[in-house]
Formats: sequence, C-alpha cells, structure tokens
Amino acid sequence: MAFSLTWLPEVLENAGLKVAEQPGWRTRGHGEMGTVRGVICHHTAGPKNGNMPSLGIVTNGRPGLAGPLLGLGRDGTYFVIAAGRASHAGVGTWQGITSGNSSFIGIEAENTGVDNDHPWPDVQMDAYARGVAAILKRIGAQPIMAAGHLEYATNPVGRKVDPSFSIGKRQQRIQAMVEFRAKVAAIMGGTAPAPVLIPPTSPGGLPTLRRGARGDAVKQLQSKLKLSSPDGIFGPGTEAAVRQFQRDHRMVPDGIVGPKTWEAFD
Repeated sequence: MAFSLTWLPEVLENAGLKVAEQPGWRTRGHGEMGTVRGVICHHTAGPKNGNMPSLGIVTNGRPGLAGPLLGLGRDGTYFVIAAGRASHAGVGTWQGITSGNSSFIGIEAENTGVDNDHPWPDVQMDAYARGVAAILKRIGAQPIMAAGHLEYATNPVGRKVDPSFSIGKRQQRIQAMVEFRAKVAAIMGGTAPAPVLIPPTSPGGLPTLRRGARGDAVKQLQSKLKLSSPDGIFGPGTEAAVRQFQRDHRMVPDGIVGPKTWEAFD
C-alpha cells in the first residue's frame, strides 16, 4: 500500500524542478508519516565525483538506517525515494518539535561535506531552496521550519555538522542556514528570480514532453521508444519507458523528454 507523501513529485515539478522517481518509492518507508511540520536539510557525505553517487545508500540505507525521502543531485535533480517515514533525523529538537522522523521530510543533498566540495553548484543550491520552499508552501509552514540537521541535532551540541553550505566552525554553518532560509522566504514570498526551466523545444523544434502531453509528438516519441501501440498520450507507461531509456543512456531519469533526451534518440 502506498504511503501518504505521494504528492512530492507533483509539488516539486510544479515549482519548475527536475524530478526522478525511483522504483518502488510509493511503498518505501518505515510506516506512515505523522503530520509533516517541516524539512530537515542534510548532505550525503558521499563521493566527490558524480551527480548522485550516494543514491544507492540513500535508497537502501545501511543496517539499522533506512534511506531518506528525497535525494538532491549536484545538477539540481530531486530523486524521490520514499513516501513513508524515514530514519534521517535522530534525537533532537527544532521549534519545540522532537519527533524528527515523523514530522520532518529529510533531504539528502549530494556533497562530501568537506572543503574539497565547495562551493556547492549554483544549480544545486537554487534547487535546494526552491524544493524546500515548495514543500513548506504545500504543508502551510513558514521558512523557519526548514532546519539544518546541525540545528536540530543538539543533544549533544555539535553531534551533526550538515548541511555544509559553509565550511568552517559551527557558527558559520548555522549562519549559512539562516541565509538559506532567507532565500527560501524570498521564493515563498515571490520576490526571488524565476527558475531556469527546461527549454520548451529542442534545437530541431521538437517540444519538451512530460506526463499529460498529447499529440503527434508523443506518437513520435512512443515510436522511438518502440512501444507496441503508440496512441499519442503520454501516460504512466510512456513515462516508465522514457525513464528506462534515460537510465540506459546514463541520463538523469526524470521522465521528461527535453532537448538532451531527444538528442539521445538520434
């Protein structure tokens, strides 16, 4: 049975963000979430190279620790991993809330967490802020409900250092979270610049397609995917085939057929 956070991909996509749904995410988790009150920001502390090299760990976890709800690649793509509760927060408190795992959505952004991976890519930081803003708007929360893991995990103080938006001492990292929340607030308040979206057409004039699209371009896509009955409707079956094609060609499997995917067919 699917858990409740099945709204995550739509909320992120509506914010103009790239989303890659991972197989089985709707039924993955340690049971149901409680009332979602906010977001806890993390970094993976994974390898330096690659877009989301920690995807396996954050999906399958390690003994005693399941993967979190969202991964964020270096190219700004959100990997939706689970729709249920995840063990990402540990012991702590933020704004009087101590039930971290059941009250906060955890986002694991790909970064080593040390000074060899600074500064973070602009596209990743922009997507981080826009994704958090979209989630907070969806749950009716204020920007203060975006906590850094180091801010939540205060027992003992200094137990966690993520996310490493700034390198240096703890106070510098906390100040970076304050500045991050200011960016989130600007996005939620409509004063931030608009996001850079996937181009609406390829250089050859082919339209960017995603689930819900209809018409001859979708039929053309379905023929390239070698689907048995091209019907011109971009439904879940077509989307699954697109994601698999993207995986096979070492692309981000976001299910969106933009210029890069059209080019890969050629």
